[in-house]
Amino acid sequence: MTTIYAGRVYTGEEGTVVEAVGVDQGTIRAVGTVEDVRRTVGEDAEVIHCDGLVLPAFIDSHVHLHMHGEAAARADLVNATSWDDIRTELLRWKAANPDEPRVLGRSWLLHMLQGRELTRQMLDEVSPDRPCYLDCADYHSVWVNSAALDEMGITAATPDPPGGHIHRDAEGNPSGLLDETAVTTVVWPFLAGTRTDEDRDRHLRRAIDELHAAGVTTAVDMAVDETIWASFVRVQAEGGPQLRIGAHWLITPLLPLAEQLAQVARAAEAARNGQDHPALVSRGIKVMIDGVIDGCTAALSEPYVNGAHPGPIWSHDDLVPVIRAADDAGLSVAMHAIGDLAVSTALDALETVLGPNPRPHRHRIEHLEYTTPGTAQRCADLGVIVSMQPVHADPYILQNWTDMLGQQRAERGFAWTEYLEAGCRLALGTDTPTAPHEALPNLWIAATRKSWFDHDLPPHSPAFRLRIPEAFEGATRTGAYASGMEATVGLLQPGMSADLVVLDTDPLTDGPDALLHGRVIRTVMAGQTVHQLP
Repeated sequence: MTTIYAGRVYTGEEGTVVEAVGVDQGTIRAVGTVEDVRRTVGEDAEVIHCDGLVLPAFIDSHVHLHMHGEAAARADLVNATSWDDIRTELLRWKAANPDEPRVLGRSWLLHMLQGRELTRQMLDEVSPDRPCYLDCADYHSVWVNSAALDEMGITAATPDPPGGHIHRDAEGNPSGLLDETAVTTVVWPFLAGTRTDEDRDRHLRRAIDELHAAGVTTAVDMAVDETIWASFVRVQAEGGPQLRIGAHWLITPLLPLAEQLAQVARAAEAARNGQDHPALVSRGIKVMIDGVIDGCTAALSEPYVNGAHPGPIWSHDDLVPVIRAADDAGLSVAMHAIGDLAVSTALDALETVLGPNPRPHRHRIEHLEYTTPGTAQRCADLGVIVSMQPVHADPYILQNWTDMLGQQRAERGFAWTEYLEAGCRLALGTDTPTAPHEALPNLWIAATRKSWFDHDLPPHSPAFRLRIPEAFEGATRTGAYASGMEATVGLLQPGMSADLVVLDTDPLTDGPDALLHGRVIRTVMAGQTVHQLP
């Protein structure tokens, strides 16, 4: 079917707004005036008049699709402002889900506990019978009750895994809080074993539907393993509405080097054999160099305010052979690095592998929440793609983040414009489910540095806010480049896939608050409408 979308059409190139875009057989055939487009695609084309803004469909450059779909069924604690709020919501969820074998929650914030120590006994009060698992908002800590510790077999004799921490009480017993690799190598694998393939496929379908409703047609999943990959393949084979997925395979830091290199080889094998599902691409690998600032597990060059001073999870020497193997295989290396020491560790390892004159590549660093002056130029000199998540800079969730860093360092947080000024490519995402997945709130925070949760809070370091065209580019064109899809999506140009989104507002003319109040009216992927408001 041939369709013309007419109104104000932003092609994705700054300053380029046209009257119409013509689509035929899933491909953009023409952009320009309505008459010019009609002459190209045919006089009998259906014309859809759009009152807001038409622009390229959004690309979320950092997501966790199955976790997003699964999180929707959990108790949502992000709006809890006290332990009483958390307890009330958990009791409500427990009563509403009497047949669930476990009490599951997500998105609690450290500062909402008002300095109170998190213990298993607090959750035992809520759920003395059923195991209880509550993921922190950043998904780097899990708070559990006694029944959960028992079913996982965690006791006073259980050692901390390297790079992780099982918090303990004065007697040395597990207190109920687990961080970092204690989460990724103990808690999550245990819970994964309780889920079926049917569960995983259902979670993925839900995530696809919700991202489509947000205007997203392309997403980069940053923690892929064999079970997740298999779910991607199954759901792709079903047909129906799809999502373009760039997969980054998570490399386990605790494995021997030979097994890590085997994981890299598996990602490369999937990349070579992906032709059967063109919307699914094995793009690269992911390594977790540090943790998060909220939990004082991100690697900083100077200690936290409370005296904590953890090192990176991956050392330079451990990173180099893994990066080299991925680079040799043509894979993109994505490195989670939040603190300045972790970021410098990532850049040092890349310099070792790539040398002083790096060839073109698509390696990237994720998050870069606190970095020191000069980091942006180092990223630019190495050609590193900077992948950041505006929703993580929401002032509502930054209170403990700021307290742990101290005000002086906190003022340098999320320095998006420094990277653009240095010449870096800045790709934007949400890291859902660690933060809301909707594209418009993400872009509004990018353009204002204000809080989506509490509009009255002052903006965080507003000098680093992005202009609307810069925010759009980070969520479209640069996201396409970062995921190796720039020949297909990210711009509205003849020959590109007809992936576009229709808003009911126009942020280019009406300013950032048009994102705050706007809605995604229609999402189109390869010419097919995959979301439309009534």
